[in-house]
Amino acid sequence: MNISISSEIKEKVPCTKIAVLKYSVNTEETNENLWEFMDSDIIPAIEAELESKNVTELKNIASSRKAYKAFGKDPGRYRVSSEALIRRIKQGKGLYKINTVVDTNNLISVESGFSAGSYDTDCINGDIVLNLGHAGESYKGIGKDSVNIENLPVLCDNDGPFGSPTSDSEKAMITLSSKNIITLIYVFTEDEDITALLDKAAGYIEKYAKAENIEKFIIQ
Repeated sequence: MNISISSEIKEKVPCTKIAVLKYSVNTEETNENLWEFMDSDIIPAIEAELESKNVTELKNIASSRKAYKAFGKDPGRYRVSSEALIRRIKQGKGLYKINTVVDTNNLISVESGFSAGSYDTDCINGDIVLNLGHAGESYKGIGKDSVNIENLPVLCDNDGPFGSPTSDSEKAMITLSSKNIITLIYVFTEDEDITALLDKAAGYIEKYAKAENIEKFIIQ
């Protein structure tokens, strides 16, 4: 499976990159150690930072919002998932508990500020391209109605669009049956050590999702 970024995306936001983790796993319902870490370390750190900043001022959320504007998408209406998750923390709502892969994905997202998405590769047909959604395109989001993906950066396989930094479709969603996974971290800035980001993310996936055979690489 090849993963690439379209020229249309690069023309509008040249610094666009995708940090990729590919691995195998037995997806489980939950990992209590992950939630203890979230409650004792991650969430308090985010709450402390938000005492002096607005969510939109957080570095990597700000860069993602700037990228969305360049793509022609309203970042206030179509928020990247990291912003949506951090807003839940700010509101005291906490995060959803889905399964060990998705929960670890969300840990990576809220700590880094970058949107991350995890996908069942057995449900993906062919290569993946990050492209811009076209006029009139949409798909049913996970737990949502139709998502308007026009001008949204979207992942496409041979069957069409299936995921984005804002909301993924049900096509390659992670379930308890998922075994072969890719986790993609959407990076829209030059100001980030992506190798260090990947190393930390891989450590989380290995520790909390019990991932094996982890591969790490960067698409740019």
